[in-house]
Amino acid sequence: MAAPSAVNPALPWIWFSLLLALCLQVMPLAEGWQLWRPDWLGLVLVYWCMKTPSRVGVLHAFVLGILLDLIEGAVLGQNALLLSLLAFLCALSYARFRAYSLLQQALMVLLLLGGVQLLEQWLRTLLGPFVMHLSFLAPSLIGALLWPWFATLFNALGRRLTGS
Repeated sequence: MAAPSAVNPALPWIWFSLLLALCLQVMPLAEGWQLWRPDWLGLVLVYWCMKTPSRVGVLHAFVLGILLDLIEGAVLGQNALLLSLLAFLCALSYARFRAYSLLQQALMVLLLLGGVQLLEQWLRTLLGPFVMHLSFLAPSLIGALLWPWFATLFNALGRRLTGS
C-alpha cells in the first residue's frame, strides 16, 4: 500500500492555501477598506471544490466556517453554514464549471459568492440590528474579477509543486 503522501501529493498545498485564505479573511483592515476585501476563503474554497471535489468538500468548509466563527466572534455556526452551502453548491455544479471558459467561470463565481453573501446578510438581519444595502455584493464582484488570474496562478503553482 502506498504512503498517504504519495497518493495525495497536493494535500499539504490544499490545507496551506485554505489556512492562508482564512488568515487573509480575518486580517484587520482600515474601516474604509473592509468593503473592498474579496471573500478570500470563499474564493479558495470554490477553487478547491471545483478542482478536487473528492478531496475538498462540505466537511472542510464546515470546519473552516467554525474556525472563522471562533476567530470573528460571530454566532457559532453562521459561517459554517454559509461555507458548507457554498461547498455543496460547488459539488452540484463542478462538472459544468470545469467545462466553462475562465470568463464563464468568473460569472459562476459571482453567482455562487453573491448568493452566499445574500444569505449571510439575511442571517445578520435576523440575528441582530443590521441595515442591508447592496455594498455587501462588492466582495463577490471583486472575487469574480480576480477569478481568472487567481485560477491561473493556482493552476501554475499546483503544476510546479507536483512537478508535472
